[in-house]
Amino acid sequence: MLYTNAHVFTPSGFIKGGFTVEDGRFAGVFEDDRAGGVDLGGAVVIPGLVDIHTHGAAGADFSDGEREGLRRMAAHLAKRGVTSFCPTSMTLPYETLEKAFRTAAELYENRPAGCARVMGIHMEGPYFSEKKKGAQNGAYLKLPNLPGFRKLYEGCGGLVRIVDVAPELEGAAEFAAGAKALCTVSVAHTDANYDEAAAVFDAGASHLTHLYNAMPPIHHRKPGVIGAASEREEVIAELICDGLHVHPSSVRMAFRLFPGRICLISDSLRCCGMPDGEYELGGQQVFLAGGVARLADGTIAGAASDLYADMLNAIRFGIPREEAIRAATIRPAKEIGRDAEIGSIEVGKHADFVICGEDLQLKAVCIGGEAV
Repeated sequence: MLYTNAHVFTPSGFIKGGFTVEDGRFAGVFEDDRAGGVDLGGAVVIPGLVDIHTHGAAGADFSDGEREGLRRMAAHLAKRGVTSFCPTSMTLPYETLEKAFRTAAELYENRPAGCARVMGIHMEGPYFSEKKKGAQNGAYLKLPNLPGFRKLYEGCGGLVRIVDVAPELEGAAEFAAGAKALCTVSVAHTDANYDEAAAVFDAGASHLTHLYNAMPPIHHRKPGVIGAASEREEVIAELICDGLHVHPSSVRMAFRLFPGRICLISDSLRCCGMPDGEYELGGQQVFLAGGVARLADGTIAGAASDLYADMLNAIRFGIPREEAIRAATIRPAKEIGRDAEIGSIEVGKHADFVICGEDLQLKAVCIGGEAV
């Protein structure tokens, strides 16, 4: 299939031209005014988005371990321009996680038509601090345990691509040193000081889960986790950009603290794409009202928006358009080791792309060259 007359976002930036798709992959990308094929009428084409931190959507939660629920979640994300994702678990018993992880592995091996690709698992918990557990269920918190993690990892065929840990916990540095050989290790839900965080980054952690949220703020005498992460150029930081979790000024600050190192994420819950009401998260009640999801005690529980909306928010908050697109596509793809397959419009990669208007208003989504 030949696509022409478009503004195509490539690794080097936007070009005026088009691309070809063969057997579900990009077969060519060109910068000229050739005719024929599908004339896109000057539309903007960007890579399909990659969400590496999403718990649920459309009434489904990954941690439920239900195949139909994960399929419904994947179908919802696909319609919203998110063509690949890492379903993200909550702090729950190992046996619950095992079931959910097996379900993800099934959809990874056999993607249903019209659904986003499961390209990994983000294991958020249970190795967290009680003090900064946020919406994680404190009843299931554990100390870092490499043998326990390895069993979960092997049980899903190595599909776990990110595992989180709080640096102040006993054995955190040793865990990071061991787990980095298996996947990306991320710092999260932590009250660690600078030295504790630095030790875990130096041991092998290279990722920071939802920057600002569930961690100490920056203080000029206590730089903490954020200070330790920002000065290490190998550390990539996630950022929720729903306009609720992080103030627009702090969004702009994040992109300056981590230049070229921000991954936009949704951190979406099962209430994403759903009406206001009562929902469930990791065995806890969540109440969605006015676009904000909270626990009964008022704690913000997660997000009700999707990654495409968050990318548009980032641009609206002042982040350059090309940087916002990279933060939602190729950068998260690299963080989960899938950048040879997804994340950009390049020859040989899956033909996952979004056709949109000049203002990036979503018009159509294709996965493997097939319209969703």
